[in-house]
Amino acid sequence: MHSSLPDFDMPSDEQVHLAAESFRLLSDPTRIKVLWALLQGESSVACLAELAGAAPTAVSQHLAKLRLAGLVKGRREGTFVYYSAADEHVRGLLAQALHHADHVDRDIPGGDAQPHRPRMRNA
Repeated sequence: MHSSLPDFDMPSDEQVHLAAESFRLLSDPTRIKVLWALLQGESSVACLAELAGAAPTAVSQHLAKLRLAGLVKGRREGTFVYYSAADEHVRGLLAQALHHADHVDRDIPGGDAQPHRPRMRNA
């Protein structure tokens, strides 16, 4: 049935696997907080730990996984490493997820396609 549609297209198995892996890594609230903070600008593990309300060792482990997945990048300066979001794709992915969560939370129909800056709540 779908194959008869002129513009029907399915992603490749590799694309599906990589997207699922990205979503799996984003399934942790601390990682979402860390990524959101990194979208505001470069930061150290200690600062991210404070912002996310987590131990620096836990944040460091989360960053290592996010870095391996290509969602964050690190820049070494002396003995410190400063992290940032990998690219604008990360911003779009996270903005869409938070936008969707905001609509679900407030029971708003999903008519507008443009994500807005989600309401941020105090942790």
